[in-house]
Amino acid sequence: MIARRALIGLPSGMSDSDAVQQLGEAVALSPKNVPLRQALADALLGSGHFADAEREYRAGLQLAADHAGLKFGLARAFQQQGKRSHALVLLEDLVQMPAAPAKSFVLYARLLAGIGEVEQAVAQYRRGVAQDASAADSEFATRLGIRAEPERERKAEADEEDDDPLGLSLEEADVLEGRVRESWQGEPESALPEPERPKITCADVGGMDALKEEIRLKIIHPLNHSELYRAYGKSIGGGILLYGPPGCGKTHLARATAGEIKAAFLSVGIHEVLDMWIGNSERNLHQLFAQARRNRPCVLFFDEVDALGASRTDMKTSAGRHLINQFLSELDGVKASNEGVLILGATNAPWHLDAAFRRPGRFDRILFVPPPDVPARAEVLRLLVKGKPVEDMDFEAVAKKVDGFSGADLKAVVDVTVEHKLREAMKTGTPAPIRTKDLIAAAAGLRSTTREWFATARNYALYSNQGGTYDDILKYLKL
Repeated sequence: MIARRALIGLPSGMSDSDAVQQLGEAVALSPKNVPLRQALADALLGSGHFADAEREYRAGLQLAADHAGLKFGLARAFQQQGKRSHALVLLEDLVQMPAAPAKSFVLYARLLAGIGEVEQAVAQYRRGVAQDASAADSEFATRLGIRAEPERERKAEADEEDDDPLGLSLEEADVLEGRVRESWQGEPESALPEPERPKITCADVGGMDALKEEIRLKIIHPLNHSELYRAYGKSIGGGILLYGPPGCGKTHLARATAGEIKAAFLSVGIHEVLDMWIGNSERNLHQLFAQARRNRPCVLFFDEVDALGASRTDMKTSAGRHLINQFLSELDGVKASNEGVLILGATNAPWHLDAAFRRPGRFDRILFVPPPDVPARAEVLRLLVKGKPVEDMDFEAVAKKVDGFSGADLKAVVDVTVEHKLREAMKTGTPAPIRTKDLIAAAAGLRSTTREWFATARNYALYSNQGGTYDDILKYLKL
């Protein structure tokens, strides 16, 4: 930060907020000055304003599309906001550029290690440190199993063929040492999520009547009428894949399903499965299924399931394929019965899911979760303002003004309304109830977040829909 301030002429004693303000004013006067815009973005990133930094980096890249520094900064902003897939895509392109900063290789290695690609992570880390030794991170290198001796000594050793009887390259030796190190330390303990007992039921989910009926048929009725289902040889369990735009209630519906049947609920994120050490991801997945079987009846919910079951044809390494094969084996119940284990998966991108998951007996019901319609939006709003002071509320009138809004968008409408009411109450000293016009005014300043998703989904539904999987999208879009 000090070097950047010196470069652009800012006093070194200036606070971060002052520096950001000064840089913002300078950029406003010279909006096409790329170094100045990068300085502002760097300052925002350094002060923790990651979303603002992302916006400034993007604006800079519109002026200089191949600027390596701006791309690296944008990748860091993505990482800080948890947008790891965005950062990975950007860094994959950046490290191919001749001007790529050394630290971009190290950041790329961190993200690769986070998804279990340890061999690639080692290789990228080595490239970064070879370019600039100051980019080294000893703690991260230790996690990768990379030996700590200086680069010069390692190269000298590599030149002596007799010193390495196995004939391994430096990268291969690092990976091998990482595996040996893991064997020394023993198997790491996996922190499995504890099953919860949700209190909500389907009555707490606004709208989605067709989806609720499908879930009743597949999950709720088999448990409540187990003898009848067994008489027809119908097993109790199975899988349902929920897909649709983000924020439309897929996770909420899964939790309500568990509450409806008073079953245990295990919510699984990718961080609870993926591990940088080879074989550990498959073991973690097996342990999660084993825990669900011990707590049956149990709803095992995989959020963003496409991150664990991406199409194998798109994969460059075998590690991801092994994980998918393990996932398919667990779904089939090859070594242990899944009777009483109800598997729900949710994804915003079903077209990235391996086709094997959609085979009958696995995720054999694929349900589209669209944005709520007018009655459902009214019901969602009614649930969202429950417990808040309201007066003369016409939920249907508000619902008609927010076409295409997801459940998350509707929550944003209520949140903005409450914030406005709080500001008024701070001035007057008297809290006022929420009225219809307040919600409509708040909605006017917000946009639906589902539009971008439908722009992508429309192309898949029109041109990659041989099996009719995405017919519901075409029906929703009236195409």
